[in-house]
Amino acid sequence: MRHYLVLLLFLLTACGGDPAAPASMVPAAETRAAHELSDWPLPVPGTAAQSDLVIAPDGRLLLSWVEAGSGSRHALVFASFDGSAWSSPQEIARGDDWFVNWADTPHIAATEDGALWAHWLRQSAKAAYAYDVVLSRSGDGGKTWSPPLAVNEDGTPTEHGFVSLWPQSRDSLGIAWLDGRNTAGEGHGGHEEHGGGAMTLRVANFDAALRKSAESELDPRTCDCCQTSAAMTAGGPLLVYRDRDGDEIRDIVATRFDRGAWTLPRKVHDDRWMMPACPVNGPAVAASGRQAWVAWYTAAGDMPKVRVARSQDGGDSFSAPVDLDSGLQVQGRVGVAVDGASAWVNWTREQADGQSLWLARYDAADPSKEVERIEVAKLQGRGRATGFPQMVARGGIVYLVWTDVIDGKPVLRGARLAAKEDPDIPSPAVQ
Repeated sequence: MRHYLVLLLFLLTACGGDPAAPASMVPAAETRAAHELSDWPLPVPGTAAQSDLVIAPDGRLLLSWVEAGSGSRHALVFASFDGSAWSSPQEIARGDDWFVNWADTPHIAATEDGALWAHWLRQSAKAAYAYDVVLSRSGDGGKTWSPPLAVNEDGTPTEHGFVSLWPQSRDSLGIAWLDGRNTAGEGHGGHEEHGGGAMTLRVANFDAALRKSAESELDPRTCDCCQTSAAMTAGGPLLVYRDRDGDEIRDIVATRFDRGAWTLPRKVHDDRWMMPACPVNGPAVAASGRQAWVAWYTAAGDMPKVRVARSQDGGDSFSAPVDLDSGLQVQGRVGVAVDGASAWVNWTREQADGQSLWLARYDAADPSKEVERIEVAKLQGRGRATGFPQMVARGGIVYLVWTDVIDGKPVLRGARLAAKEDPDIPSPAVQ
């Protein structure tokens, strides 16, 4: 029962424990760091978490985050960065009936017509994991937002979340979410182990008037609470997520929208990770043209790893994966970005002396060639409270945002990497 040992170690790490473990693999890149790491001041108050970071069609960076108010009240706020300065933060929505979670977080998106879109999670019943996905749109740059509209309309007091957003057209949005409408077991309210059905993956489109269309179920049985991720390729949106089969194999699969329909989901790689519970550790995807990169966490073979693989055909097939890091200290929580000739992957580790955020750069033309590796930051926070870092790359600069916990309160930190004038000068981690 070796996989139960891996599960125990994972849960201890996620909750801030420090299981004894052998040293893990953090190989040095073959070349010196060619990028300089610096602080990226954020327009965020002292206490904030659940960030999202995306690139708008006009090149601006959009950062959203959640602020906690009094009692159970929360606010979703965003700001934009034009490459030199931040806009003033603007509130998207505020409520006291939200579901706020370290792993299932709100997202922001933009379409070519200039509209902004945002989603968050709204509690639907008293059960701990009974919540719905709601969506709002702004046509005036974020000054005003439409009333929130429920994305899932099944009316069941079950879990709906782990959302991905993408521009379906110039003025419409595509959305994918994990949908628990089939999971409600009699007297329990969730998941197969309590007599319910499986978590599913669903998609839909919303136009500028927030009219929903093309809703469908893409997968009848998925991992319950791992993040989904989407990217736009030259052929359309590519969606990746953690699947779940009847033998409890929880590997990463990909599907793309092609000529009006979604393709049959295919494994990015046949890891064959048998896992008796959700690891809460989803994949990430980024794309440029027909090229796509997927990064993910797995503990197949009882060894936690972060892996990355490249597709040259828009997600129909992938190269053999490259292992970036391995060992019991590896947490995963991956991100990936593609910019010009470089592909970047970030991930986190947790050891006895705390968490750390790492970043590696690969030659986009050769997925086996790592050319740079940087320890971005040492975190004071531990376990789940630090959530999932966010990363984008634009114009040769990499931008990262992550949550740390200082004096018991979550705060957002930012860093950026730009090419060094002198690559022989070392680049220290952000403290």
